[in-house]
Amino acid sequence: MANSPSGDSMTQRIVRVLDTFTTERTLQTATDIARRTGLPISSAHRIVGELVSEGLLERDEEGRIRLGMRLWELALRGSSALRLRQAALPHMERVQAQIREHTQLAVLEHEEALFLERLSDPDAGANITRIAGRLPLHASSSGLVLLAHADPEVRERVLAAPLRAVSPETVTDAVTLRSLLASIRRRGYVVAPGSIEAVSTGVAVPVRAHGEVVAALSVVLPRETAPTPETAPTPAINALIGAARAIELDLRELH
Repeated sequence: MANSPSGDSMTQRIVRVLDTFTTERTLQTATDIARRTGLPISSAHRIVGELVSEGLLERDEEGRIRLGMRLWELALRGSSALRLRQAALPHMERVQAQIREHTQLAVLEHEEALFLERLSDPDAGANITRIAGRLPLHASSSGLVLLAHADPEVRERVLAAPLRAVSPETVTDAVTLRSLLASIRRRGYVVAPGSIEAVSTGVAVPVRAHGEVVAALSVVLPRETAPTPETAPTPAINALIGAARAIELDLRELH
């Protein structure tokens, strides 16, 4: 693809446009997109117009831009994430029926935890995660499980970077985090009190396919009723472990 004066290819500019949308920012003007991408206004308007004409973006009645249904459709065709979600969902529903809080499925994506699914009880406690939302690997129970089982190069790169505190209890010391990751691999689960919000505790286990960790399954519990990191496996932990094993069996059948 042809490069712009800045050296970006057209593909890179399109990705920059799409990346301006987040789980919280679902509607923007083309001018907003230009400002957030750093593209010239004329270039941003042209790219947005072309993406709208192809159905990858849509305009609402006020002329604001949102992600298009065709983009969603293309993303799901043959997607490994879709197959994983389909295999996991029945077992997540059983965990949800037992725990009655938040039950989540996340994968490792570009050194972040990307959430594919979340089930929540109407009376469940606090939880900031969203479907298609992301969290730093070191700052959530799902992310910690994914980081513990990530490729060593990925793990070392994350540990070498500045670790942002999402809450006062987020582990941001690399030495402490390294010890925690080793503990996760040894125990087979993590209990992370207050790493995102002080009132909540995340509990997560790995989900494997053919022996490789492909996802993390987690619940978010009110802190006062949650296990502590030193607690022996509890009903919540046992429910997650059982569901993760069942998902692994179903993934074998899908392949």
